[in-house]
Parts: sequence; structure tokens; C-alpha cells
Amino acid sequence: MNRRIRVPQVRLVGDDGEQIGVIPTDQALAMAEGKGLDLVEVAANARPPVCRIMDYGKFKYQQAKRAQKAKRKQHVTHLKEVKLRPKIEEHDFQFKLRNAMRFLEERDKVKVTVLFRGREMAHVEIGRRILDRFVGEIGEYGAVEVPARMEGRTISLVLTPKGRPKGADSKKEQGSEAAESVSGREDD
Repeated sequence: MNRRIRVPQVRLVGDDGEQIGVIPTDQALAMAEGKGLDLVEVAANARPPVCRIMDYGKFKYQQAKRAQKAKRKQHVTHLKEVKLRPKIEEHDFQFKLRNAMRFLEERDKVKVTVLFRGREMAHVEIGRRILDRFVGEIGEYGAVEVPARMEGRTISLVLTPKGRPKGADSKKEQGSEAAESVSGREDD
């Protein structure tokens, strides 16, 4: 940039994108300073190097804004965990299942773990049945990414999100139609 460019000649591109041609570096620098802008080397490996007349501070600002906007649009997948017990009651099971479905809808992976204590270790098959039931009831929301395996006193598996369930979109549409019909009745 500016005086750090040490080559004798550069291929110059104007601030409007127009090709000016191959000129001495001192002359290109004088043109940039005359316009109140910077001379920035954009292709150092070319012979002669390509330089452009631009407002470098504004360029860096726009680059940072573009990167920030791209970062805002991306989704980072997290690994959420749902812990179950072999003696889990039906309501607790349904509660954990709903949480797992919500995590999968948010495009996060879910680790489902069954914890064993003491004599429960003698009945590992109960934990496997619970996991099989859990996977069966998850249905369209997720698929098994890592199958169930025993790790010490736990059995765990990892679920990954599938596409959006077909019923979820229609429920939202039905809810908005119901709200519209209610608001339509109030006008009568």
C-alpha cells in the first residue's frame, strides 16, 4: 500500500475500475494522492504487479461488514444431551422426547444417554429398549448418526436432524389461518 510498494512499474487500475496501463510507481502514487485515495497492490504475483487506486479504509470496512453478515447467516451445530434412566416414568420420557425434538428442529445434534446405577447394570437390555423406543418415537425429526454403545455405566447414541417434518409446517399454517379467522369474526 502507498509507499510500501517497491517495484519500479505497476499496472494501474483507476478508482472507477478503468485500466490506465503500465506506469512508473511514483507517477501512480502521485495520481492516488491527487485524488485523496490510496494506491493498493491487488495482485503482487503478476508482472508487473497490479495496483488499484481506492479508499483503503472504506474497503476494509466493507470487507468486515460482509464477513459479519455472512457469519450472521450461518448456523453452528451444537451437541445437546438428553439423559434418561432405566426406571423413567412415562411423563418424564415424553418431556425428554419433546426436548430432543425441539433440539433437532433447531438443527442441533442430540446425544441420548441412559444412565445406570448399582444393580441396574444387571439389566442393560432395559436401557436398550428405552433407546429403541426413543428412536422410534423421534420419527421424522432425526436419524441415528452414531448407534447405541455401552460406555462404562451408560449407553448412548447420537441423533442428527433430518429435514423438516411435514406436520410441523402445516401446523404453523393452520395456526395462522385460525388466527385470521378469529380476527375476521371480530370485525362482524
